[in-house]
Amino acid sequence: MKQSATPISIDVISDVVCPWCFIGKRRLEKAVAAMSSTPLIVRWRPFQLDPTVPEEGMSRQEYLNRKFGAERVSEIHKPVMAAGAMEGIDFHFDKIERSPNTIAAHRLIQLAHSRDLEEAMVERLFRLYFLEGKDIGDRAVLTNAAADIGLDVKAATSFLESNAAEEDVRNEIETARRIGVTGVPTFIVGNRYAVIGAQEPRYIAGAIAKARADSPAQAESF
Repeated sequence: MKQSATPISIDVISDVVCPWCFIGKRRLEKAVAAMSSTPLIVRWRPFQLDPTVPEEGMSRQEYLNRKFGAERVSEIHKPVMAAGAMEGIDFHFDKIERSPNTIAAHRLIQLAHSRDLEEAMVERLFRLYFLEGKDIGDRAVLTNAAADIGLDVKAATSFLESNAAEEDVRNEIETARRIGVTGVPTFIVGNRYAVIGAQEPRYIAGAIAKARADSPAQAESF
């Protein structure tokens, strides 16, 4: 089969406080490696698992108790930690003290995308939150994250202090909900095939293969 040179889009709808999204990122990386002969363009798209979290965030324990009930908190992390361990992710939920509102973090990912540093920004935010327990709703933490991946600190600070890209982020979140996304991660491959959840790499690779077999002409992504 003659391979089209047209890159296949993979839109990853994700929230940076979603542990399964971190796991999904590792599985996506394996799928991409397995399909290395296929040109791909990966874009990280925003979602909010809980848009009711206030802008300043809230106590992590309070949030978990409210969402799951105090008696279930210790149990809900077990399957995530087991799945994470299989992907080389050592979750440290015990370090997390704040549940942030993630709009500012998603805005920063937008800025990083404009500098070709989107993947690095997503990775850094996941690691800050789930491995180091940092409050990724805090502007100082976000500014440091920007510096960590090579973004200009002054530009990132100015960007975060403004409302730049906020409308774009909110519109993309609304678009995701409008097309029926209710949980993340959701991988939309070739603007045609959806892989819902942190599925095994073979399922993501399978969707890529299907998209590759289709006509090279793709609709506009997302």
